[in-house]
Amino acid sequence: MFFPGEIWRDTAGQPIQAHGGGVLYAEGTYYWFGENKDKDTIYGRVDVVGVSCYSSQDLYHWQNEGVVLPAVLDDPKHDLYPRNVAERPKVIYNAHTKTYVMWLHVDSPDYLYARTGIAVSERPNGPYRYVGSIRPAGADSRDMTLFQDDDGSAYVISSSEMNRNLTIARLTPDYLQTTDQFIKALGKPDAHQGREAPAVFKHQGRYYLISSGCTGWDPNIAEWAVADTMLGEWKTMGDPCTGKDAEITYHAQSTFVLPVTGRPNAYIFMADRWNRHDLRDSRYVWLPLTFVDGAPQITWHDSWDLSVFSR
Repeated sequence: MFFPGEIWRDTAGQPIQAHGGGVLYAEGTYYWFGENKDKDTIYGRVDVVGVSCYSSQDLYHWQNEGVVLPAVLDDPKHDLYPRNVAERPKVIYNAHTKTYVMWLHVDSPDYLYARTGIAVSERPNGPYRYVGSIRPAGADSRDMTLFQDDDGSAYVISSSEMNRNLTIARLTPDYLQTTDQFIKALGKPDAHQGREAPAVFKHQGRYYLISSGCTGWDPNIAEWAVADTMLGEWKTMGDPCTGKDAEITYHAQSTFVLPVTGRPNAYIFMADRWNRHDLRDSRYVWLPLTFVDGAPQITWHDSWDLSVFSR
């Protein structure tokens, strides 16, 4: 079963280190990528350890595949030097190049570098080779995610212009750059009203985006938006969460929405319950996402399993 907010251990009994993560399904296996924060928290941050990967066949039990994109210890100018920032890794598969492509937020300690890093591998569980970093569509990029459509087209979605809006940019066929096809979505007058922590998914031909407000490590109300195309008009609709503590997203922040393979219209809302004083002990909040009257709805469960989607 899933126990949202409780310590989640891997098959070796160690707490899972995959914060700000996303999940890839490949060749019958789920791969969960996330930030490894297994270092001491000092002034609200930890030095970069790298990107962890875990594998599972059932979504409940996860085997540690190791740090598949490690920090670069000997080059202070490298994006992955420990004193920098490496967050929110997401991986998709490119069928044409037969490579797994990872995008992640890379930054300086003051968050002014604001770029996306890119790494590739021939295997889902790595190791991944770092290619470099860009600013998608020329915009500063902080919290980000990837979305791959049914036709193989792929998009990077990132908080830009100091979080005042989200830049949504189509990727080149090799998934290593952005094209000149992009939009600015969900624009806000100032950064305090901005959006971050985007999570994108598709349901019955429409596109959905769940995001968070900008309140640092503190939780806030989630918001969902919908569009008919990825580069079309996005319309804000409200809070998808219901029940106790819905107004603070159950003390958590969105990171990914996972379609459950083999279960039509079944999605898992993935979020992080950040512990600013000990980031390695930040917890995972996974909850079922269903549709009610055409709108996504997330409801708190102390514990649950995939049979919830059969009810």
